[in-house]
Amino acid sequence: MKRGKRYAVAASGQWTDEEDGRRRLPAGEVHAWEPGRNETMCGLSLSRSQLVRFPHVSWPDAVPESGGAADRVQRVCRRCGSVAGHRGGDARPPWHRINPRP
Repeated sequence: MKRGKRYAVAASGQWTDEEDGRRRLPAGEVHAWEPGRNETMCGLSLSRSQLVRFPHVSWPDAVPESGGAADRVQRVCRRCGSVAGHRGGDARPPWHRINPRP
């Protein structure tokens, strides 16, 4: 995650966790969202895309590998993940030069 930026989550669905005091959590496809803005980091309009905002859920908690609030997350937006600092398991390894010129 980039320094100084705190991304929240916007998702295509929601569910309520009864064990955690009836807390609303994201479900379906999740996008990184900066509170105070009306669009996700990949450029989707929150209202036109009918995305539900979760200002109390931070972006790292919505990544399925974290095990946090990602129990029912089915897909993480790749474009939002690249901005907010998540590289999926199918992402290419970081670029590096194998045989540099002298």
